[in-house]
Amino acid sequence: MDYPKKKQRWVEHDLTEPGSGGAGVTRRVLAYTDGVMAVENTFEEGAVGALHSHPHTQITYVVSGEFDFTIGGVTRTVRAGDTLLKEDGVEHGCVCRKAGVLLDIFAPMREDFVN
Repeated sequence: MDYPKKKQRWVEHDLTEPGSGGAGVTRRVLAYTDGVMAVENTFEEGAVGALHSHPHTQITYVVSGEFDFTIGGVTRTVRAGDTLLKEDGVEHGCVCRKAGVLLDIFAPMREDFVN
């Protein structure tokens, strides 16, 4: 298994390399180009996505589970079907209340996730 290649047209989930996104978090890099990247994060209950910021706009779609998300100092509980916008430079993080999966879309792509 390995990370998908940039501009790889088909990315089969079973062939992607799971990596650590922190304690209790599994990260899978999915399809990406220079301009956009999809990343799946699977959280165990109680796992924390520490507060941070980066120079990428990030949209998160909650596939499953329940999370307390903080974005720009405001905290809200989100569940399956909810979508969050984190513009570049805005501090954000989360605590997983019920195990679940987040799908993150980054623009531009996160070089640090594949290097």
